[in-house]
Amino acid sequence: MKVRTARPRRVGQFLFVEITTDNEITGFGESGAWGHLEASEAALEKYCEYLIGQDPRRIERHWQMMHRFAHFNGAAIGGAISAIDIALWDIKAKSYDVPLYELLGGAVRDKLRVYAHVYAKTVDEVADFAHEKSKEGFTAIGHLNPFLDEPEDQPYFLGHAGLVEMGLNTVRRCREAVGPKVDLMLEMHRRLTPAEAVTFAHAVAEYRPGWLEDPIRPENIDAMADVAARSPVPIATGERFFNIYQFKMAIERRAMSFARVSVGLCGGITAGLKIAAIAEANDVQVAPHNPISPIGVAACAAIGFSRANVHIQEYPTGYDNMVFESTPELLGQSVIDGRLIVEKGFMLRVDDRPGLGVELKPDAEEIRPPMTKKVTMRTHLDGGLVDQ
Repeated sequence: MKVRTARPRRVGQFLFVEITTDNEITGFGESGAWGHLEASEAALEKYCEYLIGQDPRRIERHWQMMHRFAHFNGAAIGGAISAIDIALWDIKAKSYDVPLYELLGGAVRDKLRVYAHVYAKTVDEVADFAHEKSKEGFTAIGHLNPFLDEPEDQPYFLGHAGLVEMGLNTVRRCREAVGPKVDLMLEMHRRLTPAEAVTFAHAVAEYRPGWLEDPIRPENIDAMADVAARSPVPIATGERFFNIYQFKMAIERRAMSFARVSVGLCGGITAGLKIAAIAEANDVQVAPHNPISPIGVAACAAIGFSRANVHIQEYPTGYDNMVFESTPELLGQSVIDGRLIVEKGFMLRVDDRPGLGVELKPDAEEIRPPMTKKVTMRTHLDGGLVDQ
């Protein structure tokens, strides 16, 4: 078997790769470098050229080649490598006519717990959306930002006490809305300093959140480890990590209880398996991160169904066309053939679909023309920049 064609495909807010072999098997993958798809597409074109004429089944060799051939790495390149890797696994599973998780050791569970997204600009909206998702059967609500998803053109200011109280009020209202049996996975979007993060963690602990995700900027692993050591609430981080070594350092320094592995960024299925093994050996749970299309969701699910230490998976119901709003349908479903079935907060295992189980539509670019995320940030009242 040889690769006959390989090409990037820009669709709406997504970047895919389509790889076809000389025996007419087509695999799909997706880059998770959603903020820099232009750069990731350029890297993807380069890797596609390399793949022509290669045996797609030599996945580990291709993974090593793409990582090591020029000694450069980063999020955009990691996204390209991830897309290729996912597509190669899709091809290999299709060549055996089995679901991808069968090649990864087989299923360890029959259904995979997922959490829905909540995007909102007011506390009332957050509480209402959380209530709606709980009524739909979700047992966990994620992308739940205690500090709201306010418009970027609205200058920001809150002092320390006001910031903590704002976040507490949001979480309090959500807990009242969903009751004690639904987990609240708090998405902090790097909003806090280490000192603010520790203060907020102690204050919010009474509402039993499932985790605090990226309470501070994740680049400084030592700082995140310090927050984790002093927080009574588990820390989730890793969604911006683009290689296995960042996860190794963060896990060994106890900077996380939940590894937020972006399968579309960290190096694909191959890297996801390596990271899951490191996490398992250190009693850390994996919670795949994927604010992208059903291709990315399916790649994460292959790991989720085949690895015992996967705790929960992100199920993005919002951010359509890069707008911070909740939606009833899985993000990107309109450009995909095939469906991921979720019932009462769990994704069902489907045994009769080979590979990822979902594919990109032939006319996806017509359904959703490519779009670009502009360089912009919210400003502080004093003119500085705010992470959000």
